[in-house]
Amino acid sequence: MNAKVDQFLSRAEQWKEEFETLRAIVLACGLNEDFKGGQPCYTLNKANIVLIHGFKDYCALLFFKGALLDNSHGLLIQQTDNVQSARQMRFTQAKEITKVKQEITSSIFEAIEVEKAGLKVELKKTEDFEVAEEFKTKLAALPALKTAFEALTPGRQRAYLFYFSDAKQAKTRAARVDKCIPQILNGKGLND
Repeated sequence: MNAKVDQFLSRAEQWKEEFETLRAIVLACGLNEDFKGGQPCYTLNKANIVLIHGFKDYCALLFFKGALLDNSHGLLIQQTDNVQSARQMRFTQAKEITKVKQEITSSIFEAIEVEKAGLKVELKKTEDFEVAEEFKTKLAALPALKTAFEALTPGRQRAYLFYFSDAKQAKTRAARVDKCIPQILNGKGLND
């Protein structure tokens, strides 16, 4: 048990009982307890296996390589279309957790075996993501923009691609592209 997790739980106003229930289940599986990114994180040989975190409407147990796990019980949820590897089990009450304790435990042990086997989620490459037409047009018209964009790290490229394509209206996509051009030309990421 980790003292930082103890402090986190003692201060939790929402999801306290649920967090404690999840913690007991995870610890019973023999993982090491750590505190990363402000959340209880459970590791095997320093590799992240699961994380407990809370949101406004639910708390969750996040499996870092959840995409590789069997989901025949239907509990593993992909947060958004852009999340490639992680999967969540979501809960709103402690009794929901205890009701599926066996499935949770089984998934944790499966996640441990995935890690021991060295399995990795095959991630899409940046070039596999959708590029908004408005951005394609600018890349074709401005060679310096294309060069600057290609010089960005893959993560920064993906952040821009998600941001541009996330807008539903063409005028919004075009406005986002125009607004970000100077930042891209300066070698900066969306959130830099």
